[in-house]
Formats: sequence, structure tokens, C-alpha cells
Amino acid sequence: MLKRLEISGFKSFAKKTVLDFSNATTAIVGPNGSGKSNVAEAFRFALGEQSMKSMRGKRAEDLIWGGSHAVPRASRAAVAVVFDNARRLFNLDFDEVAIERAVFRDGTSEYSVNGSRVRLRDVSELLAGANIGQTSHHIISQGEADRILLANPRERRAMLEDALGLKLYEFKKQEASRKLLKTEENIAQVNSLRRELAPHLRFLERQVEKLERADLLRREFTGLAQTYFSIEDAYLAAEKKAAAKEKQGAGERLAAASAELARVADPATADEETMKRAETLRDAERDAARFGSERAALSREMGRVEGALAEVKRRATAVAKEPYAKVPREELETLRDEIEKQVANAGEEREGLRAALEAIRAAVRSFFSRHGAPRDEYLSDEDAAALALERERAALAEKYASVSASLEKAENARLRAREAMLALEETGREVRRRILELAQAKAREEADVARSEERERELALLAEALERAKAEALALAGTAALSYEPLAAASAEDRRVQEERKRTLERAAIRLEEAGGTGDDIRREHKEVSLREAFLAKELDDLAKSAAGLSALVADLDAELAKHFAEGLASVNTSFGEYFALMFGGGGARLVLEEPEAPDAEVPEAAEEGAPEKDERPGIEIAVNLPKKKIRSLMQLSGGERALTSIALIFAMSQVNPPPFLILDETDAALDEANSRRYGDMIENLAKKSQLIVITHNRETMSHAGTLYGVTMGGDGVSKLLSVKFDEAVAVAK
Repeated sequence: MLKRLEISGFKSFAKKTVLDFSNATTAIVGPNGSGKSNVAEAFRFALGEQSMKSMRGKRAEDLIWGGSHAVPRASRAAVAVVFDNARRLFNLDFDEVAIERAVFRDGTSEYSVNGSRVRLRDVSELLAGANIGQTSHHIISQGEADRILLANPRERRAMLEDALGLKLYEFKKQEASRKLLKTEENIAQVNSLRRELAPHLRFLERQVEKLERADLLRREFTGLAQTYFSIEDAYLAAEKKAAAKEKQGAGERLAAASAELARVADPATADEETMKRAETLRDAERDAARFGSERAALSREMGRVEGALAEVKRRATAVAKEPYAKVPREELETLRDEIEKQVANAGEEREGLRAALEAIRAAVRSFFSRHGAPRDEYLSDEDAAALALERERAALAEKYASVSASLEKAENARLRAREAMLALEETGREVRRRILELAQAKAREEADVARSEERERELALLAEALERAKAEALALAGTAALSYEPLAAASAEDRRVQEERKRTLERAAIRLEEAGGTGDDIRREHKEVSLREAFLAKELDDLAKSAAGLSALVADLDAELAKHFAEGLASVNTSFGEYFALMFGGGGARLVLEEPEAPDAEVPEAAEEGAPEKDERPGIEIAVNLPKKKIRSLMQLSGGERALTSIALIFAMSQVNPPPFLILDETDAALDEANSRRYGDMIENLAKKSQLIVITHNRETMSHAGTLYGVTMGGDGVSKLLSVKFDEAVAVAK
């Protein structure tokens, strides 16, 4: 099944090296340090080994050719293992399967299968299907012959399960367990989502119940609105028609009354004359009253001036020694005229004003120089006041006389206008009575027209209110509230019934507004949340079914693993006992399950979240019975005895479920000549079921190989191969 191994840049194989495995047994020989064990490690590397210690290194860079004085160092190391897949041992539809791994100096690795990049997990699952497990039970490196003996019971069980080909079940179980864990997490998340969704869904359900009650109110409101609107439409139509008819009749009567009034009372003659005489009488009365008021005011003013003048004269007479001389009136008038003249000639210029003031000053000085003024140059206060009062009294007397004359004329005009008015009233009293009657009739008709217009305006306001009510009903209940059959005639019921119906409709509208609108958004959200809840419930049911299925699958896999493990353990024990007896010339050995640990008295603490579960399965112990010796522990075996026991166990495990190939790296180093012959016979027997690659120094072992590869190393530190096929060599020798 194993066709060839291609090594490039891996450890001491600096150049590309190809090993063909065309025989059942291939031996690799060579001096110490030539690089023989690097071949076994190349297999480990290509098949996904992650432990640097197993490949005798510390870092990934240690696996790459480091260079020498003759050959430069490599940037990458690559190993490819090519298998024959004609029997489809690998689950791939290819006749040849090449698994390759490359490592770079930055520590990254790349895996490929037939040239396609894959993951390490894909490689592990592919190899597990072909009984090539991760425990590397099929690759026994140098010095690891007794590794299975030195391993702890649980590691030994893992090696046995790997050798029995149970890793595929383990992968399936782990995958099912991971899926089960993920499913349980999803169930918890779905339950959490449902818990979060439940309060909101309950709230929406309550809102939908309110909306359903609102729908009942809306239907009730719709019925009331249809009844009210139909009756109101018929009422307004009938009232508008009656108001228009009444307005038309009142207008016709008003036109007739106006025409008769215009015929009886000609505004060009009687009415105009009456108005003219009445206006003349009113004007005469206003003039008489005005002149009478003015004369009374002048009389009061004259009395005030005369009283003041008498007081001034009294004070002037009481002065015993008056320093001022009597001044003739003519002199005073002359002084006054001179002052007024200068004032009139002064103008608005500054120089003109100054000249006028100087002239007035000179005139005043001249006046007082003529008449003497021992203390002052001006008139006394009493004389000046008396002079002013005399003038004021003269002016008031003149005005009083004029007003008295005007008052007399106004009284005469009033008497004449009153007489003319009385004469006109006597002649047109009958005409005026008729006019009055017609005017009253006209006023009544005008009032009727005004009432009709007011009724029309009132009906227009009612129509506007009705339209607003319809708009509100449309907003609250939709078009259904306005879908009603109009009435053929107005209802004969009392108007108060319709008013009460309107108040009922308004109360229903208020209740409907408080209940909310149509609630389309809430209904839509409730539908979405309900669908979400139903989806989560279905998802939870599916997850529960999936979890149950995965749990059943895990249980089935556990049962299958237990069954195959028990059968495999029995088969291995049979072969182990035979090989052990063959190697030691007697005695016996077998694998036994370790005793379960007694439970602790104290309750253990809960494991941390995310920590891996502890493997509760019992490990494997090895019980040996050497001939002629009483051994109680594996630690009491000698080095050779441990090597023989390990070889027997390795061969026994390989015999029960043969791997595609088996690599033995100097596992016969501790054997003597007799045991070497037995070892060779066992190899020849084992080669019938598995392809063997034996790294050895033992000539007895070499003699059982079909192909011999010699590994040498020159001065450049590079490992090189020399190959010999014994069949061809024998043919050539003959």
C-alpha cells in the first residue's frame, strides 16, 4: 500500500530524496549519525506529528536543512507520503493518495492531499479511516521500543484503541459530542431569546386585545356615525331649501314695499323740502346757542377785567408820594408807535435786531428824560397793569357788542325757521304718515330677509361642522363611517333627538380615541413577534430532536466502541500471549483493565466552565508471567525483557488490526542472536499483513528484507541513499 516517500530539505536530506517501497519489507541500514532515523521522523512529520520532541527538535525551524559549507540552507522542508488507494482504503476517489506537509522557517505548516490544501484535521480523519492514528503506534522510533510499557494506563489504552482502528469512532464521537454541546448551547440561546421575547409578546397580546375592543368600539361608532350623518344630511338639505324659499319670498315682498314707498314719498320734492327746513331750523338753533354761550363768556370776562382794573386804580390812589409825573396819553401812544415801528423794521438779521434795540432804548431814554424818572427809567407796575386792563376792557366791550348783535339775528332766524317747519308739518302730515307705514313695512321685510340670510349662515356653519365630523370619523373609523344610504326625506323627529345623537357620537369618538387608532403597526409587530416565537419554538423542537439524536448517536458510538474494544482486547491478548511465549520460550502476558478508583469521601468541586471532561474509562495494565521468574511489576524487567515484551505487544496489536505500514527503528538493538532469529521470523510473518520498514543494524533482520536502503553521509553533511533489491541481486549473482 505504501508506494514511496519523497523528502526535500528535511533535516539531513538537503536534496530531494525518493524512497520506493515496492516490497513487503524494506530495511534501512547505515552507520550511526548518517540519518537513518530521519526517515522514520519524516513519516511522523508528513502524517501530522505536532510534538517537536518526538522529532528530536525544539522548534519547527530545526526540521529544515540548516546548511553546510557546500550546500546552502533551505527555506522549507517538505515530506510527501504516497499511498496506493486502489482498494479505496482512503475515503477518496483516487487510485493514488499523496499526503504532503511543508514547514517554513517562520514556523507555519501547510498540508495538502493530492496537491489540494487541507487542514490538519482533514489529514487526521483521512488517516484514521485507514488505521493510521495520532498515537503513532505504527511508528516505533529509536529508543521507544518500550514506550508502550512506560506509558500510563490511559495513554496505553489510547494506543490500543488507535491500533484497533477505533479512532474513526472516536472522531465521530467527538464530532457528535461537539455538535451536541453546540446544540445545547443553541437550545440555551433559543430559550434565552424566548424568555426575552415573552414579555414583549405578552405586552403585544394585551395591546391586540385592546385593539380588538377598539374594533368593537369602531363598529359601534361606525353605526352611530352612519345614522347621524344620514339624518343630518337630509335635515340640512331640507332646511337650506326652506331658507332659500323664505329668503326669496321676503325679497319679493321687500321689493314691492320699496317700490310703493318710492312712489308715495318723492325724494325730489316733499322729503327734500322737509329735510332742508329741518336742517335750517337746526342751524339757527345751533347759532343762537353758540352766540348766547359766547356772550355769557364775554360778560364774565368783562366783569373780571373791571374788577381787576378797579383794584389797580385803588392801589395807585393809595400811594402818597408818587415819584413819577403824570404822562399824557398822547406821549405814551407816540412811544408805543415808535417801538412798534422799530420792531417792524428790525428784520431777522443780527445787526438789524441790534440797531432796532438801540433805537428802542434811545426812544425810552428820551421819553423818561422828558418826564423824569428819579428811581427808574420805566413805568410803574400799577400804571402798566392799568393800561393793559383798559385796553382789554375796550376790546371785550367791542366784541360783546358784536356778539349781542349776532345773537339777535340768530334768534330771529330761529323763529322764522320754526314757523316754516310748523307750516310744512301741517300740509304734509298725511303724506308722512303713509310714508311711515310703508317704511315700517319695508323694515319688517328687510328683517325677514336678514333672518333668512342669518339662517343660511347658520346652516352653512352646521354644514361645516358636519364636514369636520365626517373628517374625524374618516380618520377614526375609515371609509366605512361614511358609507351610508342617503335619506329620501328629512326625519319628522324633534331636533333635540339629533342633538342627543350627536353627543352620543362625540362620546363614542372620545372612547375610540382613548382606545387607540387602527393599530396596524402593533398588529404587524404582533404578527412578526408571534411568527418569531413560533419559529423559535419550532427551532427549539428541532434542536431538542437533534440533541436527542446526537445523544443517541453518542450512546451508540459508546456501545460500538465498547464492543469493538472488548473484542479487540480479547484478540490482542490472544496474540500477545502467543508472541510473548514465542519470545520468552514460555510464560504468558495479557492486557487487563485497571481497577476503578474509589470515590473520594468529600464532594469534588465543580469543574470550571469550558474545561475538558475527565475520561472516566479505565486504563490498560500489562500483566506478565515470565518462565522461571516471579515478576510483580514491569519495572522489575530488564532492558532486554522490556524490549521483548514491547515487541510482542506491538506485533500482537499489529496482528489484530494490521496498519498499512509499520516502521521499526532499531527495535532489535537489545536482542541477542537467538531472539534476533525469532524477531526475524516474526517480522517475516507480520509482513504478510502490513508493509514493514525496518531500520536496523542486525544482519538477521536484514536477511528478511526484500529491499535494502543504505544511508550514507559525506563531508557536506547531506544524507544520501544506496538501494539494493535482494531478488534482483540474487538473479544477478546467479
